[in-house]
Amino acid sequence: MLRLTTLALLACSTPLFAQEINVYSHRQPELIQPLVDAFTLETGINVNLAFVDKGMAERLQAEGDRSPADLVLTVDIARLLQIAEADVLQPVQSDVLEANIPAELRDPNDLWFGLTTRARIVYASKDRVQPGEVTTYEDLASDKWKGRLCTRSGLHDYNIALLGAVITHHDEAFATTWAEGLKANLARKPDGGDRDQVKAIAAGECDIALGNTYYMGQMLADPEQKAWADAVTIVFPTFEAGGTHLNISGVAMTKSAPNKENALKFMEWLSSDAAQQIYAETNYEFPVKPGVARSELVSSWGEFTPDSTPLADIAAARAAALKIMETVNFDG
Repeated sequence: MLRLTTLALLACSTPLFAQEINVYSHRQPELIQPLVDAFTLETGINVNLAFVDKGMAERLQAEGDRSPADLVLTVDIARLLQIAEADVLQPVQSDVLEANIPAELRDPNDLWFGLTTRARIVYASKDRVQPGEVTTYEDLASDKWKGRLCTRSGLHDYNIALLGAVITHHDEAFATTWAEGLKANLARKPDGGDRDQVKAIAAGECDIALGNTYYMGQMLADPEQKAWADAVTIVFPTFEAGGTHLNISGVAMTKSAPNKENALKFMEWLSSDAAQQIYAETNYEFPVKPGVARSELVSSWGEFTPDSTPLADIAAARAAALKIMETVNFDG
């Protein structure tokens, strides 16, 4: 059984149990619990989770060598790089991680490792959007979508990463014009999360919405939200000279890591067939380990060509993307 703690007081104490690890997670605990339950059952190593919504890098810097955290789990490449640049991580050399995780989804200096990918796609109304009407990300800024688009805040990490990808495919001037066009096409001010945008489509407030793929699985599994999911279809836009935008969830080991050996075991296990299958079936994400199949549901959403833009380049454009969203007052 998983022994779940908040770690709120552990920063001032030494772990009492040798067979444990402490994890700071940007991901909600309920998304991670099936994984840590399976790991604990297999190894006997307890996993203590602390949900850290904001300021993870700053927290690790403040705790320094006294930090109880062994690992960080987070989503979005920019967050991973932010934590790496805070100098609170240590490199991890592992033949298992090298074999299981493609090089483009690992840090060149072995500071972080991608565990899953997800696509930033378009949810389209089954009734009001024709097949083939959604094409490229660039086209989302065209006048034909005026008053038809919903999205969460332009300042959210997921949308900042997408805008960063626009910058890397074009330039900042193009990305600024694109963001302005996207804003002009909004049916309402950005509000809520990705699932709220699908709810708005079902209610007839807009026809298309930006969202991550895995939210479809979550909505279909929720009796109160299934009607929203049934009202839309997933469409995989591409860049004009590229593929569909992907982002990752990932893991890294802290410099302080009081349980380094057990932490490495968990990292390697998260890249294993068993863990990758749990990610695929439970979280509706794309496995990173070659040969591990997507879930039947995720496969039913269709095939797509992932964009080949290096995630590190997209993360490097984060500051410029954030400035653009603020300049165009996207949420205003």
